[in-house]
Amino acid sequence: MNGYIRAQEVRVVAPDGSQIGIKKIREALWLADQLGLDLVEVAPDANPPVCRLMDYGKYKYEMSVKAREARKKQTRTVIKEVKFKPKIGEHDYLIKQRRTIEFLSEGDKVKVTIWFRGREAQRPELGLRILDRLAEEVTDYGVVEQTPSQEGRNMTMVLAPVRRRDRPKAHEEEAEEETLTETVAAPASTVVTEPKQEQSPKTAEGPPEEVATEAEQEELAADVESEVEAAQIEEE
Repeated sequence: MNGYIRAQEVRVVAPDGSQIGIKKIREALWLADQLGLDLVEVAPDANPPVCRLMDYGKYKYEMSVKAREARKKQTRTVIKEVKFKPKIGEHDYLIKQRRTIEFLSEGDKVKVTIWFRGREAQRPELGLRILDRLAEEVTDYGVVEQTPSQEGRNMTMVLAPVRRRDRPKAHEEEAEEETLTETVAAPASTVVTEPKQEQSPKTAEGPPEEVATEAEQEELAADVESEVEAAQIEEE
C-alpha cells in the first residue's frame, strides 16, 4: 500500500472500478495524494501489478462491520452435559430433568451421561431406562440426535433443541380446555344478569289521599255557595 509498493509501473483502477491505465509508481502515488486516497495493491501477481485508489481506513471499517454482522447470523452451538446415576432418586431426577429442559430452551444441545460404578456397568438396562424416560418427557423441547451408546463405564445420549416454531402448543391447548370447562361449569347466576327495573318517572301530583281531600273541599264549597244563594232568594 502506498510507499510500500515495489513495482515500478502499476495498472491504476479508479474508486468506481473504471480503468485509469498503466502509470509510473510516482505518478500513481501523486494521483492518490491529489485525490486524498490510498493506493492499494490488489493484484500483486499481475503484470503489471494492479493497484486501486480507495479510502483504506473506510474500507477496513466496512469490512469489520460486515464481519461482525456475519458473526451475529452464525448459530452458536453449545453442548451442555447432565450426568445421572443408574440408581438416582426421584427428587434428584426431577432436578436434572428441569435443568435439561432449561438448556434445550436456551437453544443448547445436551449430552446426557449415565455414570456406572462398579458392578452397575453390568446392568446397562438401568441406564437405558433413565435415558428413554428423559427423552420421552422432554419431547416438547428436544429430540434425540445421538442414540444411547455405552463406552466403558459411561452411557451417553445427545439431545438437540427443537425450534420454537416447531414446538407443539400443548400448554396453550390445555389452557383453552380449562377456560372452556370453567365456562360450561359456571352457575347460571354468574352468566345471566338480571335486567335492572326501570323506575317510573315521578309525577308532580301529590299522594292520592291529598287529591281526595281537595275534591271533598271543592264539593263542600259548592254546597255552601248553593245554600247562600238559596237564603238570598228567600229574603227577596
